[in-house]
Amino acid sequence: MKQETLKSRVRHVWRNWVRPVLLILIVCGSVRSVVADWNDVPTGSMNPTIVEGDRIFVNKMAYGLRVPFTEWRLIDFAEPKRGEIVVFFSPDDGIRMVKRVIGLPGDTIELRHNRLIINGEPVSYGPYAAHLGRTSVVGRSARQYTADEVIDGQIHAIIQTAGNHARRNFGPFKVSDDQYFVMGDNRDNSRDSRWFGAVDRDSIVGRVSSVIFSLDLEHYYLPRTDRFFHALQ
Repeated sequence: MKQETLKSRVRHVWRNWVRPVLLILIVCGSVRSVVADWNDVPTGSMNPTIVEGDRIFVNKMAYGLRVPFTEWRLIDFAEPKRGEIVVFFSPDDGIRMVKRVIGLPGDTIELRHNRLIINGEPVSYGPYAAHLGRTSVVGRSARQYTADEVIDGQIHAIIQTAGNHARRNFGPFKVSDDQYFVMGDNRDNSRDSRWFGAVDRDSIVGRVSSVIFSLDLEHYYLPRTDRFFHALQ
């Protein structure tokens, strides 16, 4: 009798508590794995576009549909474009990273004195246009220089820092088929394709489009409300 009562209670707990919670976890996990996710940003390699303490929105269906919890691609909707910000798994240690796509399959990438050359054509640079309304919380010093870089008509800011050990000259490097050359906007403080090579298409998780919210890590994690739902370019 007691055994039957115990079994009845176990079935009751399974049906009413454990099974619904498991289903919710599986559904939520599948959505985060396939559809959309958010990413914490612990480093400054994408300054001034993305800063430490930002939580960014990752559109995992921007380029296609994958099998949940795997890197297997079922359907491709589009390919990453030059200038887009992507999340991917690093080819050297598997860590999830966020960088900007600089080179597409078949491109030849060069860097001369921190100036990009793509397929033999120098990239355009200009003074940082703060008047465009872009927000940045990066501290400035005499060693840092912020500039606008124009790739395929898209403008984004980059930072160069004098004195840092960095690869300011690189290549020419030919990007292989089904691979992408990525770089951080904080050019002299970024471990990117200059160090670990091009990134496989299968390793790209999704496209980053905006900051969901941001916390100031150096000031008691206070919210940076001016960066909430801030669109990235």
